[in-house]
Amino acid sequence: MIYSLRGRLFIGLTLLIVSTGLGAGLVGFRWAFNEAIEAQDSILNQIGAIGLNTRLPSDAPINAGVDAEARVFVEELGDRPSGTPDARSLWTLKDGLHVVSRDNQRWRILLRTRPDGSRFVIGQTTAIRDEIARGSAFHTILPFAALAPCLMLVIAIVVWQSLRPMIKLAGQLDIRRSDDLGKLSLAGTPRELHPFIASINRLLERIHVMMDQQRRFVADAAHELRTPITAISLQAENLSQTELPPDSRERLAALQSGARRTAHLLEQLLALARSDMDRMPEAPVTSLDRCAKEVVADLMATAADRGVDLGFEVIEPAAVRGEAALLTSVIRNLLDNALGHTPQGGRVDIGVYREGAKVILQIEDTGPGISPCDLERIFEPFVRGSRPTEDGTGLGLSIVKRIVERLKASVTLENVPKSGLRATVSFPVVEEGSQRAQAENGVPPAPQLVVPANAGTHNP
Repeated sequence: MIYSLRGRLFIGLTLLIVSTGLGAGLVGFRWAFNEAIEAQDSILNQIGAIGLNTRLPSDAPINAGVDAEARVFVEELGDRPSGTPDARSLWTLKDGLHVVSRDNQRWRILLRTRPDGSRFVIGQTTAIRDEIARGSAFHTILPFAALAPCLMLVIAIVVWQSLRPMIKLAGQLDIRRSDDLGKLSLAGTPRELHPFIASINRLLERIHVMMDQQRRFVADAAHELRTPITAISLQAENLSQTELPPDSRERLAALQSGARRTAHLLEQLLALARSDMDRMPEAPVTSLDRCAKEVVADLMATAADRGVDLGFEVIEPAAVRGEAALLTSVIRNLLDNALGHTPQGGRVDIGVYREGAKVILQIEDTGPGISPCDLERIFEPFVRGSRPTEDGTGLGLSIVKRIVERLKASVTLENVPKSGLRATVSFPVVEEGSQRAQAENGVPPAPQLVVPANAGTHNP
């Protein structure tokens, strides 16, 4: 069964043309064949008209310069039956055209009687006549046979061009961002596709409403849960200042750890909701290296507590288009993920540099990496992989993915052999004209921080 609309149209139209062409060719062949036979009969009649007043010997000039296969044979029968039995048998026939058998061959003959009573016969073998007629008929239908492949090619082009708007529409949907639920335009599309596009627009509108409801629910729920979680954390902190038995202190530590994990989960949920709901017409130009330095400075203590060497492998001045808060969230989530999976004594290397028309943020750790089966789903919300950390929520990489797509950048994760995991974020380079325009409009350029020696950088 053919499920392709293009294939169905092409095969259907091809079968229609082939069947119609075969029928028309058969009728045309028979018509041309009969016309050729009638033309040959008319030649016999013309020669017979000449022979009524003139005797035509068998070596008459009528065959001069004519192919042997196309020659006409003349036989004088005299004024009474005589000669061979075949000649005498012809006297039993009336004047006119006949088909007879002579010398084991079939002949098409014309029998005529002169005014003096003598008779004569003009004839051709039917095999030669049929061969001539078939050749003539074949040459008549040959242009139609040559035209059929051309028609099939034209049909294929027409079908492809007719369905091209659908392919173009599918391409427009494929290149859209995952959060782009805007309506499809009807401009430049065939009228037959308008109901289909209208249905897609209504579906996108319903999806947009459902996603807004989900975002508001997550944001409201996370916001409402922050107050009781904060109260629990404060009560647990106050309780830790009192004298408690060892068993109670262990349970208190578990309570504090659970409260911290819950608070972190709520913060990630709020960040995810904000990244989905916030929309700005044009993001400002921000110094990516500055954001990276600030995040590294904040996480140095955490890295030291875990025994992880955190620092810059390379850092260059790099400006990208995006809010500082969003860029900071991307860097912090990637570093949190790297620190959480890097064992004690390992290292996390950060690089900020320009490569061609891209600004690259690269974070590489010496952890166990990500299982190949988890790489395709690791950016989905609440997916923590097969080697989750204790404090992970499964939202950090999802937040990174959504922010990066919003900034028209890209992020990839890859396992580095004998090293760990490498996260690479590629931002479009901000042209110098955009930076000058912002300065002219009163937006100061992002300051560049100078990192002191051995402060957050690896020694060569």
